[in-house]
Amino acid sequence: MTSSSSPAHIQLTTDRLVLRPWCSSEAAAVLDNTRSVDWADDFPAEGDRVVAGLFDQFPDWLGEHGHRLIIERGSGLVVGSIGLFWPPSEGTLEIGYGIVASRRGRGYAPEATRALAEFALTAPGVHTVFANVELSNPASVRVLEKAGFHRWATEDNEDNVAHFRITKTGHHER
Repeated sequence: MTSSSSPAHIQLTTDRLVLRPWCSSEAAAVLDNTRSVDWADDFPAEGDRVVAGLFDQFPDWLGEHGHRLIIERGSGLVVGSIGLFWPPSEGTLEIGYGIVASRRGRGYAPEATRALAEFALTAPGVHTVFANVELSNPASVRVLEKAGFHRWATEDNEDNVAHFRITKTGHHER
């Protein structure tokens, strides 16, 4: 993974993807159902619409450590989104992601998740990135496992949710 920065934003580049922060005009286009030629045919998905609708309420999500569009390097098309729910709470950040149906099964979600989690762990005061996934969504469980996250909740799981996390090297969780 490499990163490049503009004055306020850092773009992350992996072998096959670019993770670039959203801009407010893209969020407005998603909310207004205005199509862009730079989007895969099935972008945005419902989760992208939800996130775009929350930027006014959570402006930090548009910052350096917030939400990003997932761009397929080969085509230049937006194929999903991924984000950190900034700011951190006691050194932890939640991550969420989604890839449009036409691009699933290509390993994009684990690739993007790994890259953004590694980036998040370089932020001052951040030692853990976590995700909670419904057990009825085994594909998302596999994404987190492939991205290097570890399941950590071992108690009885009445809420049918798997809890995953990845921690900064040398940091020990209780």
